[in-house]
Amino acid sequence: MTMYKSKCCFLLLISYYLLQWYCTTVTCNCVAPEDPIKCSSGNSNCIITNSQESFPDRSICRAADVVYPTTEAEIISAVSTATMKKRKIKVATRYSHSVPKLVCPDGEDSLVISTKKLNEVLKVDKEAKTITVQSGMTLKRLIKEAAKYKLVLPHTPYWWGLTVGGMLGTGAHGSSWWLKGSAVHDYVVELRIISPGGDEDGYYKNRTLKEGDDDDLNAAKVSLGVLGVISQVTFKLEPLFKRSITLEETNDDSGLGEEALNFGKKHEFGDITWYPSQHKVMYRIDDRVPSTTPGNGVNNYLPFQSIAASLLVASRKIEELAEAINYADLKCFGGKAVSATLKGMAFGLTNNGKNFKGYPVIGYQNKLQASGGCLTPGSCLLKSYCPWDPRIDGEYFFIQGFSIGISKVKNFIQDVQKLVELEPKSLCGLDMYNGILMRYVSASTAYLGKDEDGIDFDIPFYRSKDPMAPRMFEDILEETEQMAMFKYRGMPHWGKNRNVAFEGAIKKYKDNEKFLDVKQRYDPSGLFSNDWTDQVLGLKEGLSIYKEGCALEGLCICSEDIHCSPKKGYFCKPGRVYKEAKVCRKVKSIGII
Repeated sequence: MTMYKSKCCFLLLISYYLLQWYCTTVTCNCVAPEDPIKCSSGNSNCIITNSQESFPDRSICRAADVVYPTTEAEIISAVSTATMKKRKIKVATRYSHSVPKLVCPDGEDSLVISTKKLNEVLKVDKEAKTITVQSGMTLKRLIKEAAKYKLVLPHTPYWWGLTVGGMLGTGAHGSSWWLKGSAVHDYVVELRIISPGGDEDGYYKNRTLKEGDDDDLNAAKVSLGVLGVISQVTFKLEPLFKRSITLEETNDDSGLGEEALNFGKKHEFGDITWYPSQHKVMYRIDDRVPSTTPGNGVNNYLPFQSIAASLLVASRKIEELAEAINYADLKCFGGKAVSATLKGMAFGLTNNGKNFKGYPVIGYQNKLQASGGCLTPGSCLLKSYCPWDPRIDGEYFFIQGFSIGISKVKNFIQDVQKLVELEPKSLCGLDMYNGILMRYVSASTAYLGKDEDGIDFDIPFYRSKDPMAPRMFEDILEETEQMAMFKYRGMPHWGKNRNVAFEGAIKKYKDNEKFLDVKQRYDPSGLFSNDWTDQVLGLKEGLSIYKEGCALEGLCICSEDIHCSPKKGYFCKPGRVYKEAKVCRKVKSIGII
């Protein structure tokens, strides 16, 4: 077995050397992602999914029809016709990256409205520094169009495959405590939204909501898609500026709890990548500099680039092997290889668009704020995809995404560190997905935005293709999740997470009743809602699904052993640091392993 494991490590090392060679010599944009909507008869008899083709409960979502409006008038026609017939409606975006079931319509007679063709600029006001765009515009194009007028959004998510409507639906953000904060929705000054209406309205209502004039904007700018179809959005922009980025790594995370709070105050665009099992921290020192500062830096973040299918498959097979033989060292080895490779290649940062020549990397905001090379089709030496593309057997993962209030961040980090002390190899697997990303988020006026300044934690981890298969250190990941959501009252990212993270979440938002009031006024029949959104908003029971193995997929918190995998030695046990947690732990007759 020792020789066998050594061979595995050797193969993994070769895999990551090949990855490094590939990224530096033949990386290019090849096979674009598929549309998340697939219909068997024209635009009828459709299945809708997300970018991984897998929701947390692995269910398949169906709709009778899909429409692709190009204008506001066509949106109105679709909404009014469906409302008159009392059909359920859902809005889908171009790539549908949300993990939970936000886009799933209820009932097979339902309608999906895709914003794929709503991708145009409607107006730019250079004097007011605003841009008005259709809601299906991708972040990539929004950045590009604004830059033509030497304007930029000051803060955005890092992945440019999101759409304007998708960002507002889920509260997407970048990293900053400065200005209004890092959430895209806090730079919205006006939007138009089309909702169901009565017979006297022609079965639709088209509302224009303006900042300062209508409080309903605070509901619509983080809407979960349950208020109607956003047709167009106006953003407040800034003059184009430059940033300076330097990545600094430390091999000591003992003071991270305190330093994380200080770091966000010092650096406008700073973030932190934490590798708990390695006790390493990567600080991104990222600030504005005068526009006269030399530099033409570009951000082409490596995990968002196209990667050869053969490399992605090999990496996944190695990870599955580590799980199958319960070999944590292989994941630790792989995690170190990934983080070292990314660090050695500056995570895809270049000083001139082609080469990395050292820090700082200085460039214009529009070239540094987001990336997503794998979205653009092209020709290349090897057939390549986005790493998570479901057409290949590549990455398949869950992601915990939540924000912890500023007063509780330090204690949460210290509790995670205590778990690592108990099981030093338990979080090695996170490093194969580049560790825990920590971003700064600010309190928002949005009713379903953040209530206080805090730090957002993105924690991606291995997911089995078999829903009944437990993962290594299942209990540590579950305890981290429950500790964040219940002990520290973390607020879930609306576009990420498993069902467990949303239990009782709506009660954490001080303005949740205001949001529900707007929802009732805009869509009293709940045509834009589904069972999942009603459950998350506290309007229905059933968010937790109790059945055999439900805790393995985050569909429930275990209360019985059958919710785990007793046949494979995983039983429902209390947490180790957060004693109130209930987790699936691997147990031997002679003790705990």
